[in-house]
Amino acid sequence: MNEAVYGLGEVPPLGVVPERMLAQLIRAERFGEPKDAFRIEEVPVPDVGPHDALVYVMAAGVNYNNVWAAMGVPLNVIASRQKQGEREDFHIGGSDASGVVWKVGAAVKDLKVGDEVVLHCGSWDLADPHVVAGKDPMLAPSQRIWGYETNWGSFAQFTKVQAHQCLPKPAHLSWEAAAAYMLVGATAYRMLHGFSGNTLQPGDAVLIWGGGGGLGSMAIQIVRAHGAKAVAVVSSDDKSDYCRELGAVGVLNRKNFHHWGMLPHWKDDVAYGEWLGQAKAFGRAFWEALGEKQNPAIVFEHPGEATLPTSVFLCDTGGMVVICAGTTGYNATLDLRYHWMRQKRLQGSHFANDEQARGLNELVAAGKVDPCLSRVFQFAETGAAHQLMRENRHPNGNMSILVNAQRAGLRTLVESR
Repeated sequence: MNEAVYGLGEVPPLGVVPERMLAQLIRAERFGEPKDAFRIEEVPVPDVGPHDALVYVMAAGVNYNNVWAAMGVPLNVIASRQKQGEREDFHIGGSDASGVVWKVGAAVKDLKVGDEVVLHCGSWDLADPHVVAGKDPMLAPSQRIWGYETNWGSFAQFTKVQAHQCLPKPAHLSWEAAAAYMLVGATAYRMLHGFSGNTLQPGDAVLIWGGGGGLGSMAIQIVRAHGAKAVAVVSSDDKSDYCRELGAVGVLNRKNFHHWGMLPHWKDDVAYGEWLGQAKAFGRAFWEALGEKQNPAIVFEHPGEATLPTSVFLCDTGGMVVICAGTTGYNATLDLRYHWMRQKRLQGSHFANDEQARGLNELVAAGKVDPCLSRVFQFAETGAAHQLMRENRHPNGNMSILVNAQRAGLRTLVESR
């Protein structure tokens, strides 16, 4: 009979699955500020299906999606899953992790117990006709983000994933560093490499919003690794050196300009003229930061409402504005004259498929992309870590949480026993 539950850091024999585990749970009655929404509880270890893997979580990454989950907005993830027939009345979040494969389903052939892995968060129904047809699974109707739209995420001693989500852990990384980069890194990789006709090319100029954040820090490094040139946008000058160290050729402080927000109507000559003057000034500043008069072939967007008018205006003829979020709002405006006459592309993007996640992981394994780990939390501090992110008080780069790893700096299961 397996022990009912092992304490954090009490490593069970390899492949021995206990009946129960400790997890940081969100429940509907606790929806609100993350510091109050997360609570450690004991729950059953989930069963795995034929194409699944059970992973013993060493460390987990922190992302904004579980700030949303904790608050219950814009989606009640628990109620949403219950409408689909799931019974659990709780949410175990976490969409980044490093750990050890502890059990595999009967149909899994290319993964074995004991493999040390990092996890990507793209999941989909393997029987979905879209997937079976060989189309991009991130466009499939069944696509879900593990640890946000699915349960049994990484804020627990064990997590359940589809086996294809497991990638080899870069050997040189600690557990906590390996848990920090995949969601933002693979998202950035798809944005820069995923859209035929507008993929990153050597020598391209790229404008990257939020260069000091998790997404931006990954994007700068991916651009540099491909022989292209990144200009990062930041909100304070103290982030400039950080972006340059990652490989940005120049940095712009958005607070030096005052035209942010929704685009004024083109019939309002005064307001539109002021906006246009500021947009042109931002463009000249971009050229100066880049060191040449070249507009960005790709604009790496995620603020949305406040910045999209400028992004579309500045983007080069035939270039692409690619966007994965709307952190400043969702009502996007643009001057269509610059869009159609110069044949620009406005492209939405959402996480990554297996190939793209693998491409990012290979860059990390080769030392070309650093996880940019900035802070490590204990498992009991899961709510506090998300509260920092909620209040925009988190440091540059990425954060992670130790789960079964007893201390920072460990890299293998042997070291962790």
